[in-house]
Parts: sequence; C-alpha cells; structure tokens
Amino acid sequence: MGRPTAVNPPPPAKPTRKDALSNRERILTVARTALAESSSASLTAIAKQAGVGIGTLYRHFPTREALVMELYRHDIQRLIDRAPELLREHPPLEALRLWFDEIAHYGRLKYGVAEVIHAATNGGRDDENYAPFVRAIALLLDAGAADGTLKPGLDPEDVLLQLSVLWRIDPARGGEERARRILALVVDGLRAAPDA
Repeated sequence: MGRPTAVNPPPPAKPTRKDALSNRERILTVARTALAESSSASLTAIAKQAGVGIGTLYRHFPTREALVMELYRHDIQRLIDRAPELLREHPPLEALRLWFDEIAHYGRLKYGVAEVIHAATNGGRDDENYAPFVRAIALLLDAGAADGTLKPGLDPEDVLLQLSVLWRIDPARGGEERARRILALVVDGLRAAPDA
C-alpha cells in the first residue's frame, strides 16, 4: 500500500458570463432604488444590498458616475422604446399621456443624480440619447397631429424643454402631485383646439 496522497480541492470556478450579467443587473436594480431614495446612497451599501462584493461592483462600474450614467442610458433607452409600444396599444393622445407619466416617474428617480448626468453629458450637448429621445417625442406628436388630437407642427425640442422641469421637482415635497399638474398643463397646451 502506498502513502495516501493529499487531494487538492479544485480551484473555485470562475464566474461565468451569465453570472457577471446577473450581478450587473442586480447592481443596477438595487442602485436605481437606492439612488431614488437618497442621492447619497453609498456604493458599499448598494453592493451589499445587491449581494455582491464591492470589488464586483467596481469591476462593472469603476466610479459612481459610471454607475449613474449606466442607469441613465438604460432608463432613457427604455423610455425611447416605450413611445412606439404605447402608440401600438393606445390612441395617440392617450399614448402621449401615458408616456409623460413614465417620464414623470423617471424624473423622480433622476432628481438626486441630475447634476452628475448634466456634468457627464456636457450639459446635454454630448448626450448620445438626446436625438433618439427627441425622435420619440416627435413620433408621439406626429401621431397626435395625424389624428387631429394634437396641434400640427409642434417642435419636439420645445416639448423636451417643458419636460425637463420634471427632474427639478423634489419628490419629497409633493413632487408626484406637482408633476401631475405640470403634465396636465403641458398636454393641454399641445392639444388641438376643439371643433367649433
């Protein structure tokens, strides 16, 4: 009988691409909620709530700005994608109202981190999402003009400028109700005059 040989345990498995994507999505989900509740939420707290180590968070998002900008890109793209979806499901005026409601919800999330986004996009001038977002607004406005519920010839950039007030409304100080009132005013201003 020979000497027993020590059996070395196999090295820990390296995370798979699927694990990494799962971690990334969990981090983004937790960060979206945490930053909506408090713009000063720490990256350490976000990592802990996401069930990952701080090193894992930093591998995906090396800075706080990188995390905020990824959330911004993800959320803006979702809003851009929603415009044609809503038009397939609802008449244009209703689609516009529902889309504005989603923007108002996003505005509450963006409130605490707007300064970071503004700085990272050079005040919006270097924002790759700007043109697609304006096109989404134009899509909704054109559909409403075509069916006669919205004024023809509306400028989507003018509408975006009106909507930008939403990320300046403090959610902790009656923000949801104020956003609802402001959006009602915006929609009223966009509607075509009723037939005489």
